[in-house]
Amino acid sequence: MAGNVRFALLSAVMALAAIFAPASASPSTESLIEPEERRGVEQTFLTYPEWFLVHSPAEFASEIAAHPAHEFPFAGHIGQLWSSYASVIREQVRQDYPANPGYHVMIGVIAGSTTLEYALRWIYENTLGRISWALSSGRLSEEDRYAAVVAQDYVDFIRQEPWYLYDFGAKLKKLWSTVPAFGPDMVRKWERRYALTTEYVVKAAYGKLIEKATRAAYTPALMTTRVQVDRMPEGLAIDKVKLLRRLPDGTAILDMPRYYDFRIAATSLAQQGVSLLDIAGNQSVILVTVWADTAFKDAHLRVLFEQPLMTMPGRKRVALIVPVRDLSAFLLGAPQRGLRVEHVYDY
Repeated sequence: MAGNVRFALLSAVMALAAIFAPASASPSTESLIEPEERRGVEQTFLTYPEWFLVHSPAEFASEIAAHPAHEFPFAGHIGQLWSSYASVIREQVRQDYPANPGYHVMIGVIAGSTTLEYALRWIYENTLGRISWALSSGRLSEEDRYAAVVAQDYVDFIRQEPWYLYDFGAKLKKLWSTVPAFGPDMVRKWERRYALTTEYVVKAAYGKLIEKATRAAYTPALMTTRVQVDRMPEGLAIDKVKLLRRLPDGTAILDMPRYYDFRIAATSLAQQGVSLLDIAGNQSVILVTVWADTAFKDAHLRVLFEQPLMTMPGRKRVALIVPVRDLSAFLLGAPQRGLRVEHVYDY
């Protein structure tokens, strides 16, 4: 039922998104990035709610590797999703960035559907899930452990690919073919088996519908980001980074990977003394999130929002607004400041 509702909403939204073509901020006229490779600066902020739907499953995967699923703060993550989105909207209004209505419609649907999913999972885990755990020996069942492996595999996948391409059907088949159906804590085992079977079946079917709807409404996303760097030393070789051309002033134009690998590639460049000057036509600011101790303060960068990492006491997520030309130095110096860079929102 939830899957049908989510698909109906998404289909309607995609039709609206096609009408409201996303507007983008006008990049600097001095940018040397080709116009078709440019993206508006507002999208560095608007992509955060999407990426929270990677960050949250990552926390979930880590949590259920050692704890029962009912201990995960589903309700708290719903609150964090919407409060962070509110911060993004305020920044967009404050800086007078383009409205980009199509993107907001899409965010509204994925945030709304995730809210529904998390609410249903919170109810289930705190009723049947807790009961089966209370009737067990207090140890994770083989199904619990299998769920944790799949959850981490899913996170690794969606860091680079759309979630709906994940093969939940294969995971369901493996659950029933490789995980013993009988053993200790039978109530817990079969309750978990029921929960995982239901989840994988619904997501496999829903994912196929979403894939069809997405392909009908949107062109495939570019998998690279065009950037300008201050220099390109001879012999520099970094995985997934391609030199396109050197410019007379000594700078260079590169293709870099998008999404999760952008941070890795940008950090590798910084370690070799290369600084980013322009990212997809944007020379102003870029959003970065880090994990830090709760006492962390930054006197030099503007903080968009802070959130406690609910599964990691004493730690928090900090969203920082970093000037593009300072990004490389920031990535290079983050470990010395006790920061773990979670993501660079490269559009």
